[in-house]
Amino acid sequence: MLAPELMARVSQIQVRTRRLVNDVLAGAYRSTFRGSGIEFEEVRPYLPGDDVRSIDWNRTAHTGETYVKTYIEERELTLMFLVDCSRSMDFGSVEYTKRETAAQFAALLAFVAQRQQDRVGLCLFGEEPGLHLPPRKGAGSVARVIREVIAAPAAAGGADFEAVLELQARTLRRHTLLFLISDFHGGLPQGSDTLVRVARKHEVVAVRISDPFEERLPAAGRIALRDLETGASVEVDTRSQRVREAWATRAQERRERVERDLVRAQIELVDLTTAASIADPVVRFFNRRRPRRPGGGWGG
Repeated sequence: MLAPELMARVSQIQVRTRRLVNDVLAGAYRSTFRGSGIEFEEVRPYLPGDDVRSIDWNRTAHTGETYVKTYIEERELTLMFLVDCSRSMDFGSVEYTKRETAAQFAALLAFVAQRQQDRVGLCLFGEEPGLHLPPRKGAGSVARVIREVIAAPAAAGGADFEAVLELQARTLRRHTLLFLISDFHGGLPQGSDTLVRVARKHEVVAVRISDPFEERLPAAGRIALRDLETGASVEVDTRSQRVREAWATRAQERRERVERDLVRAQIELVDLTTAASIADPVVRFFNRRRPRRPGGGWGG
């Protein structure tokens, strides 16, 4: 049973995201994601005009005749939200915490998916994968996504992206739109091919959530800061311009490091902030998104 204040927060997010669905995203979802989910249909003899990239070279070599693979668009899409619940996600200096902003994003996409009879799933994670809800249909699944993201206890330590992505690689059987939602506080794992491997089979979108305080310190005198994940404390004199500039520089370096890693993995990034509505970034994401070719890779 949720505490009354959590129930009120869940209801508030449901109302807010339903309004955004009606005002901003009605009709845009299906056209945006059409073609991102494909499934193999058959192998048939080559016909004049067929795309040579679809040739099944194994069958062609075996039979001596040219065959092509054909695909059809999946009639149902599958969305999976991988939500970071490490302690840093519970920080917020304005109206919403980063975790509540994550819940809003997941709710917004889940509500639209529900209207299209698509499947929605959820996996919470910190140092290891936590609650896992397999993709399913229905209004109840959308409400539970919001409830679980808000109510889950903060996970100790940082976020282990490697473990949660490896779980998806083992359990997801059909092409899935994976939304990796985090503040990427500790960056992405270095020297690992798991993210690239999962992105080849599924479509991965990184959703980064930041808070303005993390980007720029206010000139508020001496303040005590504590790292929510490590527990380390430090006193900072925010009156110093040098301190504020160093803070902003480190924040920018963290952002650029994550962005470089995502570019290498060919993964698109959606940037959200606790200080503004999620509607505009989501609309921009819809508008700039490019279709994927059968078999993976970005289309031109």
